[in-house]
Amino acid sequence: MPCVEWFEEQDQTYRDTVLPPTVKARVAIEAGIGLTWHRYVGDAGRIISLEHFGASADGNTLFHEYGFTADNITTKARESIAEVTGTG
Repeated sequence: MPCVEWFEEQDQTYRDTVLPPTVKARVAIEAGIGLTWHRYVGDAGRIISLEHFGASADGNTLFHEYGFTADNITTKARESIAEVTGTG
C-alpha cells in the first residue's frame, strides 16, 4: 500500500480485496516508523521498520544494518505464518 491515507479513504469492500480479513499472516515493511502498520498486520503480523532517526550511511548499508533484507523479510514472513498456523 503506497499511501495509508488513500487506502483508508477507500470503501471496506476494496480494502478487503487488498487485505483479505481471512489472511492473518502479514508482514509490513516501512523505512520509517512502523506504528501505522500495527492495525493492518494484526497480532500475528510482523513489521520491519526503522524506529529512530539519525543513522548516517549509504542506503544499502543502512537497509542491511536495520533488517531490510530479503533474508530478514523471509524470516519475519515465516514467523507470522508459524504464529497463524500454530507451528511456531
